[in-house]
Amino acid sequence: MSERCSVVSADEPLAGTAPRARAWLVLEQPGPYGFRAVTESHLPEKVRAALALVPKESRTRVLLARPVGRHADAGDHDGTRRFWFAHVAPGGVRMRSGVLADSELLRPDLLDVLEAASRGELPPWGTGSSEPLLLVCTNSRRDVCCALNGRPVAAALAADPAYADRVLEVSHLGGHRFAPTALLLPWGHAFGRLDAETARAVLAGAADGRIGSLVHHRGRTAASQPVQAASCAVRLAEHLDGLDDIDALRVVGERVVPAGLRWQGDDDGRADVEVRHRDGRAWRVAVHRRTLEPPRPESCGKAPVEPHVWVAEAPVAAAPWDAASPVRARPGTVNT
Repeated sequence: MSERCSVVSADEPLAGTAPRARAWLVLEQPGPYGFRAVTESHLPEKVRAALALVPKESRTRVLLARPVGRHADAGDHDGTRRFWFAHVAPGGVRMRSGVLADSELLRPDLLDVLEAASRGELPPWGTGSSEPLLLVCTNSRRDVCCALNGRPVAAALAADPAYADRVLEVSHLGGHRFAPTALLLPWGHAFGRLDAETARAVLAGAADGRIGSLVHHRGRTAASQPVQAASCAVRLAEHLDGLDDIDALRVVGERVVPAGLRWQGDDDGRADVEVRHRDGRAWRVAVHRRTLEPPRPESCGKAPVEPHVWVAEAPVAAAPWDAASPVRARPGTVNT
């Protein structure tokens, strides 16, 4: 049997690998789910059909969640479920949670609701919440590493009275080869290669307004991957562990290869990113897209490929930004 993807990918950098979304809708579904969790689950058929219409490129991602260790589903539902709905872009972090009627997921304007959420306009469901919530991917049907590596971490948190109500198992987050992976709401910070100790540090840090482990930080999901890599580089270099220390980013120049094409040279692309601290300090970071060798599977059981990673150079201090200055982006780029 070949080695698991999380083992052969141990040399890949974590920075710049967070999944992309500006908002996350998390729906509780206690039972099992398959490779495509939303449509291969015990959600009511009409709800599955409605959520299946959410386009892959949507800036709002939908996850299924369940209490740690409870995978049985008796099918006895009253048409409601717990939910968490978070907008995670810097400067507009907010989350609502509570109990949601399935009928809200069948409304004809659901796609409009999800798009509005990506802009920070959350629907008036439930009540506002700012309590940290760590979502640990354990979807074995998507990749065995998520279950083998993720479940022990989730179980350790659930067994700790200090964190038992702050952790859930969730469906596919992305980046199985970095398992155990997790997402911290309501801020949208993603983590990889966690263990029980670092997962506790993430939740303990969040309660104090900090990122509990910069080494395991993959980036913030509201940002593009080169911007994530630049942001992580600044945080590490300047020891910035505040959840909202970095409140704005902008791509000031880029040369990125379209999907499926490659440069004839050492790198596949470059982005020059400016990162601003909330106190006005700023840094410029050159980020390069590299191809790693040797080839390795991005997911267990798949054919080996040459992974692409974003590698940041050392941040260089830049002219401070005025807090009111606009965040500029070149056409075709996606910032925070």
